[in-house]
Amino acid sequence: MDSANIPTCVGFIMDGNRRWATEHGRSAIEGHQAGFATFKAIVAAVGEAGIPHAVFYAFSTENWQRGAEEVTGLLTLFEHALYDESQKESAPGTSPRSLRARVRFVGRRSDFSEELQALMKRFEGRSVPEAVTTIWVALSYGGRAEIMAAVNDAIAAGMPVDETSFRAHLWGAEMPDIDLLVRTSGEQRLSNFFPWHTVYSELHFTPTYWPAFTKEEFTRILEEYATRKRRRGA
Repeated sequence: MDSANIPTCVGFIMDGNRRWATEHGRSAIEGHQAGFATFKAIVAAVGEAGIPHAVFYAFSTENWQRGAEEVTGLLTLFEHALYDESQKESAPGTSPRSLRARVRFVGRRSDFSEELQALMKRFEGRSVPEAVTTIWVALSYGGRAEIMAAVNDAIAAGMPVDETSFRAHLWGAEMPDIDLLVRTSGEQRLSNFFPWHTVYSELHFTPTYWPAFTKEEFTRILEEYATRKRRRGA
């Protein structure tokens, strides 16, 4: 693929873990565990494709409304995943990093325990000199909540704002606009996913559940994206 046609930033709404689990006779948490395995595989595929940034919608502000057992299971999965990846990278004689990317977390961190917040901060502080990709993980993220927080920050600053200065107040201020947004599971909506960053995103909806999503399908999506004409209103 021509490097000129590779997106700078790809977003993923990772949908369908629970429906995949139901169809395979497994629990919701087992579906999320399978989804995490897909996440790692797609992170590797993003790096191999030479894409500088990828954004993954892992847990929304609305997801707190799910059943207590599922929410607790998800938080435990996040914590174990961060801890396990950190241990792999710090162990002597370990093979190359399983996540060859810088990782940044975007969302309302205060919603999480101090222990999980500390793990996020430590994981972001890793040194990954060979990384070609930055992975943005949206945790307790909601687009409207992000914009309202930015509005209040701008008001508190007491300064007039334009698009550039307002963007600096967003949780995802350093994240580039999303060129290509992929949503799995067949649903065709944005679900409060980075409204500021997706105003000119190319959208791709696939019926594949996230745990069944593969590098091969992602490659086909990139090939189709390369054929699109991005006019940006012109």
